[in-house]
Amino acid sequence: MGVFDFARDAGAMIGIGESSKDKAAREAKEAAADAKEASAERAEAAAKRAKDRKAAKAKADRVERIAETKKSHALEQYVRDLGFDVAKLDIRYDDGVATITGEAADQETREKVILAVGNTTEVERVEDEITVPEDAADESQMHNVVSGDTLSGIAKEYYGDANKYMVIFEANKPMLSDPDKIYVGQVLRIPPAA
Repeated sequence: MGVFDFARDAGAMIGIGESSKDKAAREAKEAAADAKEASAERAEAAAKRAKDRKAAKAKADRVERIAETKKSHALEQYVRDLGFDVAKLDIRYDDGVATITGEAADQETREKVILAVGNTTEVERVEDEITVPEDAADESQMHNVVSGDTLSGIAKEYYGDANKYMVIFEANKPMLSDPDKIYVGQVLRIPPAA
């Protein structure tokens, strides 16, 4: 009896066992398959995340469109409640911008509608597409109220007479209910001096 040495890698050549070369090739093949499977899983997960993001964005867009439609209807109702005579009134609200169309009875009504809508929360800009009769009066000036403004001070600035504050108050009714209640950021009509 004795001990015999053999070449360990020789067994694979006759189909018994696995040589280190074959083992390395098998492990490489398994690693490639595992990597391919992991890559496919990552791709599938990424596709699912993308689909979920797209669905969430679509839902958010729908919610935003519904909110903007509600805001549009609320603005139209507000203008109607103020009693303004505007035929075919249509207000579209989109991301802070209110677009107003319709046919106003006169220039004063047109300007009051613009101010009523523009001086509303969440409206940053008004796009005016309101028509008026050709013989409409001249346009009024607009004044942005700043800290410290009063109607009498504004009247002094535009008319040279602080006592004409009621002209400005009347020009901005019904949006103004009291000559002493104006606020910073509000826009007021300043009609031409009579």
